[in-house]
Amino acid sequence: MAASRTSLGRVLPGSSILFLCDMQERFRHSIVHFPQIVSVAARMLRVARLLQVPALLTEQYPQGLGPTVPELGAEGLQPLSKTCFSMVPALQQELDSRPQLQSVLLCGIEAQVCVLHTTLDLLERGLQVHVVVDACSSRSQVDRLMALARMRQSGAFLSTSEGLIMQLVRDAAHPQFKEIQKIIKEPVPDSGLLGLFQGQNPLFC
Repeated sequence: MAASRTSLGRVLPGSSILFLCDMQERFRHSIVHFPQIVSVAARMLRVARLLQVPALLTEQYPQGLGPTVPELGAEGLQPLSKTCFSMVPALQQELDSRPQLQSVLLCGIEAQVCVLHTTLDLLERGLQVHVVVDACSSRSQVDRLMALARMRQSGAFLSTSEGLIMQLVRDAAHPQFKEIQKIIKEPVPDSGLLGLFQGQNPLFC
């Protein structure tokens, strides 16, 4: 299904994948709201595992930027090393092996660099991109804001983690709903989004 601004952007477990972008040790003290971003991404990963949504993890130049932070809870995922800003070249083989794939749920850093480049490459492939806004950040809120606006202009969907989780579940009768309900009842950490959207920001009108 080609991504477009008129698409409904429905998210289904059987045609979705979770991308976890470059949440590494060297970014810990430079990224705005880093602990909160990682916490929300970990929440998405827990839900993905419950719903059997595959997840892929990258690390940007790990020799210099270090490994993925342990609190992401990504044990069992094999990180793919990259130098390209986009995740897509490193994950090309995985993407090609999933003809049923329609939607990518995207978490990580930095919003204006690797997340943006990944989004554009995925959209160019005809995939829908759902940027998990409370699981993406940058070194500055200005770059974060502009990157979110840029991705939206290009056709990506901006969603919160809980909004995407409930889209994936769809029905309170889902066999995993009680386990997922426990996750969404946990308080979501404040990742500074309200400051970006206050005052009828013209970038999001």
